[in-house]
Amino acid sequence: MKNRYLILPLIGFSMMSAQAAEEYDLVIYGGSCAGVISAVQAKKMGKTAIIVAPEKHLGGLSSGGLGFTDTGNKAVIGGLSRDFYHRVWQYYQKPETWKWQKREEYGNKGQGTPAMDGDARTMWIFEPNIAEKVFEDYVKEFNIPVVRDEWLDREKGVKKEGTRITDITTLSGKTYSGKMFIDATYEGDLMAAAKVDYHVGREANATYGEEHNGIQVGVLHHRHHFGVLKEKIDPYVKKGDPSSGVLPRISTKPPGTLGEEDKGVQAYCFRMCLTDHPENRIPFPKPANYDPKQYELLVRIYEAGWKETFEKFDPIPNHKTDTNNHGPFSTDNIGYNHDYPEASYEKRKEIIEEHKNYQLGWLYFISTDPRIPKDVQEEMKRWGLPKDEYTDNGNWSPQLYIREARRMVGNFVMTENELRKKKPTPESIGMGSYTIDSHNIQRYITPEGYVQNEGDIGVSTNGPYEIAYGSLVPKKGQADNLFVPVCVSSTHIAFGSIRMEPVFMILAQSAATAAVMAIDDKLAVQDVPYAKLREQLPKDGQILEAPHLVKGTPTSKFEGIVVDDSTAKFTGEWAEGKNGKFVGIVYSHDNNERDAGIKTARFDTKLPKAGKYEVRLSYVANPNRSSKVKVTVATKDGEKVVTVDQKKEPTIDGLFTSLGTFEFGPEATVTVSNEGSNGFVITDAVQWLRK
Repeated sequence: MKNRYLILPLIGFSMMSAQAAEEYDLVIYGGSCAGVISAVQAKKMGKTAIIVAPEKHLGGLSSGGLGFTDTGNKAVIGGLSRDFYHRVWQYYQKPETWKWQKREEYGNKGQGTPAMDGDARTMWIFEPNIAEKVFEDYVKEFNIPVVRDEWLDREKGVKKEGTRITDITTLSGKTYSGKMFIDATYEGDLMAAAKVDYHVGREANATYGEEHNGIQVGVLHHRHHFGVLKEKIDPYVKKGDPSSGVLPRISTKPPGTLGEEDKGVQAYCFRMCLTDHPENRIPFPKPANYDPKQYELLVRIYEAGWKETFEKFDPIPNHKTDTNNHGPFSTDNIGYNHDYPEASYEKRKEIIEEHKNYQLGWLYFISTDPRIPKDVQEEMKRWGLPKDEYTDNGNWSPQLYIREARRMVGNFVMTENELRKKKPTPESIGMGSYTIDSHNIQRYITPEGYVQNEGDIGVSTNGPYEIAYGSLVPKKGQADNLFVPVCVSSTHIAFGSIRMEPVFMILAQSAATAAVMAIDDKLAVQDVPYAKLREQLPKDGQILEAPHLVKGTPTSKFEGIVVDDSTAKFTGEWAEGKNGKFVGIVYSHDNNERDAGIKTARFDTKLPKAGKYEVRLSYVANPNRSSKVKVTVATKDGEKVVTVDQKKEPTIDGLFTSLGTFEFGPEATVTVSNEGSNGFVITDAVQWLRK
């Protein structure tokens, strides 16, 4: 009870006596994009719905700075999620929307595909104020009541009768009764208060048979680690002198063991909307409690020759940016958020303020400190906060990027094995497709005495993947009328891909559809007949599977055994390719990154019987490929290494090249490596033909 009263002055509430409950078919807690979309779907299906929002602004991160949308494969974004991006497109068809920039000057740069897709009438890159207008348009058009700045009483604000939630009460004393409830928060506060099982932190790889979960010490993906620098960075106040103390924002705790579980949470940041347009620009303010010592590590990084400060100043319309983390010491406030998921509202407010001051300090430090390289400092001075964004919040986003918090442990747990198609996904209710992406979780001192980051992971899903209905609902008997479309039932590493804003809207629409069916048929959410749900979702534009995306030849078209790269086991970061003649949905390549360490792709299969098999490798040839790709075939007589020239066209149907005929036992393995390569290494599929 003590914490409950402590936080009231901070968020401006006074205690009131409980009021009579307002009754709705759906009570949605959280004003995120998922909250709005679930309410729209419920209304479209003839039900009443209310959004009870701790936020003042609707849309969560979609209107809170993430305008350079992490789409993945846009072809699997359907339904109301796609409608949102269509409505954004409609705003950018209006000349008055282009206030600070001519439309033709903006260009059409997106993440691999155009920002504005005229044929599909969608706009994937946008300003925060435009996104917020779209969400406000939704609630007006569908007459959805929204109560804002209302915070769930997490101690005793959830009332249940047996296994069903009957109503929720906020700290102001207001009560909302519903037949169904949806937790659309990034934190999963309603889910937790309802006593539903959940997890915080990283599971061990062994828990679900994964490869990339758990502590990732020594694993270096992307460019957000100190290994990208020309020299190693000393962590001590006086270089080489541990007795002088450690620089700020470096942990002195041991990082843990590769693959083991911990309570770490991937770093948060604000997705900053900045502008370089003089008429709309406010110089970066000096933040409260500014301490330049907090950025000493950044000085050493610049001294080591780092030059990538502005790599993630991604352009959005009207001379603005969606600025994201990039590099070893950037806008991610590594290690300062681990208490956030379970923290009281009071403590969360402190963590949010710490992140805001850290990022404003980062901007101010680069803009003013004399030790910053002159060219970097002059470039940073061109930027500032936009006058026309977040006008009631000091021109700063009110929404911290909660990359992960709690995650439900529900009827089905999504793992990287489903995302990478190693295991089938039951009862699809939508699709994801973004790279499995975790940001760093800790910054530590290596045994050699240098600084390093840990936790940043990038793993290809090798094409879109299905998301299970069971990941939206709790275990039966815990809460039989609750859906959780944001803090979905998934492991840390799987959530690294699922956690994208378009996917949250997809899952929210499916959750609301199932909620309506559960109401109509008087069922627990776990008992909604999937056949009925699967029939309805495509009618509303949802995409549940992706056979339409198979640009290559399906594996079923070939003789023998064919293992596609979608089920290969990868080490290192591989990217997707879609051009040329290949097998399946995509092929994989190593990005021609030999400096990132040896990367491998391992193809395993069980053969119908031991004996001799011809082994063939599929790849897409190109002059920029490696002429000496190392392929290791594990045979009955030991490993055989074959070198493949991928500059040359495959000799069999333009798809496969024979590696030779080998003797195998009941199991067979082929491993493709970029060791010693001299260009891009391609891995697509491996075929075994019995001789």
